[in-house]
Amino acid sequence: MHITITGHHVEITEPLRGYVDSKFARLARHFDHVINARVILSIEKLRQKAEATLNVNGANVFADAVHEDMYAAIDALIDKLDRQVIKYKEKRHNHRGAPSVKDVPGADDAAPAAD
Repeated sequence: MHITITGHHVEITEPLRGYVDSKFARLARHFDHVINARVILSIEKLRQKAEATLNVNGANVFADAVHEDMYAAIDALIDKLDRQVIKYKEKRHNHRGAPSVKDVPGADDAAPAAD
């Protein structure tokens, strides 16, 4: 996964970059089809904002988080992205490989027999 980190009104230091990279490794653990990620960290008065767009196969996943502390905003952002990526993964799996009710063995046994 290729991560691009940009800062608006904030300097991206090595500890901040390392923190973002370590947190995005959590997303790669759940879903390895993330092509690239664009992360924007910004400061607006007293609000610290973190937003990210992930490019996955066939879709874009976007989330943002605002907090007083930049590290807390990044944590909230990763939590939101994690939920969205898991939801996308389950949705994709259910549409492609889930068996229908007709294909499940024993599904006909549930219907009452008419004698």
